[in-house]
Amino acid sequence: MNSRVFSFGVLIVALTASSCASPRFEGRPDLTVFDNKPLPEPVRQDLVIPSRPYVIGPSDQLSIDVFGIDELSKNVTVDLTGQIALPLVGSLKVSGMTADELTADLVSRLRRAYVRKPQVTVNIVTAASQVITVDGSVTTPGIYPLLGRMSLMRAIARASGTSEFARENYVVVFRNVNSKRYAALYDLRAIRQGIYEDPEIFSNDVIYVGDDPARRLFRDVIAAAPLLSAPLIYLVTQ
Repeated sequence: MNSRVFSFGVLIVALTASSCASPRFEGRPDLTVFDNKPLPEPVRQDLVIPSRPYVIGPSDQLSIDVFGIDELSKNVTVDLTGQIALPLVGSLKVSGMTADELTADLVSRLRRAYVRKPQVTVNIVTAASQVITVDGSVTTPGIYPLLGRMSLMRAIARASGTSEFARENYVVVFRNVNSKRYAALYDLRAIRQGIYEDPEIFSNDVIYVGDDPARRLFRDVIAAAPLLSAPLIYLVTQ
């Protein structure tokens, strides 16, 4: 049995050298990869993220305009039960509707209230109901508004990225679908490498980034090294 003893300093140099090795980008088969060449320029439709119909929810602020009827034109806030109240209409459940659906409903109700040819416009002034939660080993965990469409990588970037001890191959997304709870496990490193698609994130999703205990322990060992009375050694046996 032979034994080789390396000083702590040599070990750190070796680890540093290995970490500086040039990474190789690995993409999935349908991904076109350019090696040190400029990417093609995007066309016009590539510059706009495809929209998804916004669903109204509690705490959203709406601007409702009925042409020619000032008393029906106002800004309203959806209450916590998902309702608004308007003259000639009364209380109306709007949670779960899109702006277009609410417009059509108001036109129908105003006609029944003997308003001739009502012209209604509904705009969402403040979108407060659609949020995502990013938790775990990210720099800034919290609840964030979901504006437009968002992917997993964008959501984690919104939380200022992963933290020092993040376990990036253990990222869980929790989602409710039709009153049933689902969870999916993702490897953020593989997504960055283009091996897997960057999954889309929806309102009320909860993203959890795991913690790497081994990396945290290594940091603690490094921090404690100057306090040791003898040099820290790494023993390799064969």
